[in-house]
Amino acid sequence: MIYRSESRDVRMLLSGDTMLSRRLSPFQEPGYLALVDLVRAADVSFTNLESAVRDHHEGYPVFQQGTPMTTPPALLEDLRWMGFDILSMANNHATDYGVGGILASIAHLRRAGFPFAGIGANLAEARAPAYVDVAAGRVGLVAGNAFFAPGTQAGEQRRDSAGRPGINPIGFKSRYTVDENCFLALRHLSDELGFNQDRARHRKLFFSESEMPKDDESRIGFLGHDFECGRGFTISTRADPADKEGILRAVREARRQADWVIFSFHYHEMGDAGRREAQRMTDLAEPAVFVVDLARAAVEAGADVVVGHGPHLTLGIEIYRGRPIFYSLGNFALQNDSIEVVPAESYRRFDLGADATPADFLDARTGNDTRGFPASREYWESVVAKVEFKSGALSAASLVPIDLGFGRRRPERGRPVKATGDAANNAIARIARLSERYGTRIDGSGQILLTSNTLAAGAITERSGCGGLI
Repeated sequence: MIYRSESRDVRMLLSGDTMLSRRLSPFQEPGYLALVDLVRAADVSFTNLESAVRDHHEGYPVFQQGTPMTTPPALLEDLRWMGFDILSMANNHATDYGVGGILASIAHLRRAGFPFAGIGANLAEARAPAYVDVAAGRVGLVAGNAFFAPGTQAGEQRRDSAGRPGINPIGFKSRYTVDENCFLALRHLSDELGFNQDRARHRKLFFSESEMPKDDESRIGFLGHDFECGRGFTISTRADPADKEGILRAVREARRQADWVIFSFHYHEMGDAGRREAQRMTDLAEPAVFVVDLARAAVEAGADVVVGHGPHLTLGIEIYRGRPIFYSLGNFALQNDSIEVVPAESYRRFDLGADATPADFLDARTGNDTRGFPASREYWESVVAKVEFKSGALSAASLVPIDLGFGRRRPERGRPVKATGDAANNAIARIARLSERYGTRIDGSGQILLTSNTLAAGAITERSGCGGLI
């Protein structure tokens, strides 16, 4: 054996959403330094940098209802100090400052020599794998985002068009199945309010048939959503076929060019489990079906690990064909309430005047920490995942609980330390419970039991049907 990579051994450290606005390197708490040691000890460490990397003069804010995230370029060195090797930028906050913010992020990341995937000056760049060389071999990363505003996705270039800077998109469509009575009521509403006639007029202008499809006996378009007649009420989701194939093509490319392949998947869409009963976002129990479908397809295409993030909550873990799928690793750093600039539209949402400050905005948005992220400990009790392969096979996987400071003041919270006590137990118990639906067992110490939980491959089925109307 000439090269270490021939052993097919590697240790990975995987984390979720990093919303970074403050320094990481000055701190000396033992629990924090222990976490830093974990990140550094891995052969390759990954995180999703959910922000635009920019100086104040770069880019212009895009109106949104979330936090306009900025990570100062100097903080890239703090991520490197902590031990991170490669980043996903495919997320909704990468586009918070428009095309200018995207181009600034690309420039600063390249200047820092930090490998990243998921954004680019055009679709080909955004979709292409990124690579990092580490002692254990070459690691490839493909990163995609399913939660994005129209126009923020990277555009495809042509011989006569430069394309558009943006994120690597994973578009999807939702179809709502309703019972016959509801379906007929929707059709009646569409006719009486003129929606059906409006779509017919649009079809005679500039829209394609796929953009303005005609209704039929079993399907109707209503207020921008597709409804079909069935025997009950369900929601089905499917990834855009072109985006899905583009992602899988990139995974197959990385498989041929790297020793190890990570697929990073950012999304917000949740599945049916708990949808009707959940009182809070933290009560939702699973990702949407298209997320599961694409994660499994990525493994089939050659991904060694799938890392999900976006809900800002931990979700379940599946071992699929001997490869781990982490449906969401929650938050790694949550510093979205340390931003220094807030756009005017954000203040107006809460009737705040021209003399309002970022602290005023944050107080209004969270009801003085009584709602949103500050009010729910599940956003602040999270995990990082350690994954080890030997001779190319998954040999060990475990979760290390982290504590981001639930209930602390804004200047204190948001930076992770190794969790202890109730925070550690809560983080492990939640993800263990949510992993049961995939046949995955996790013990109280966070060890993922690999003896008998490799699931058989299979298609995901969804209910449909509506008597004689289908």
